[in-house]
Amino acid sequence: MRHHRTQAGSDEHRSLQRAIVGVLLGEEHDGAWTREALAASVHVDPAALDDALAQLQAHRIVVLDGERVLPTRCLQRLDELELIGV
Repeated sequence: MRHHRTQAGSDEHRSLQRAIVGVLLGEEHDGAWTREALAASVHVDPAALDDALAQLQAHRIVVLDGERVLPTRCLQRLDELELIGV
């Protein structure tokens, strides 16, 4: 398993955020993810994950609740309307 860090604003950082959104909206898992499971799913170290999650939370894309990570209702609704192509 390859783990790496990304820098905010980089293409890699945007790709990581896209991967997180894709995982959160994926059909194979319903409900909250733990940070640990999410990091393993997108193959990134916890520090890089925390940076990406902070950005996603700042833009109201995810909800962080301790170790739990959830998509916001807005993100879920956009996905239901098929406005997200991840």
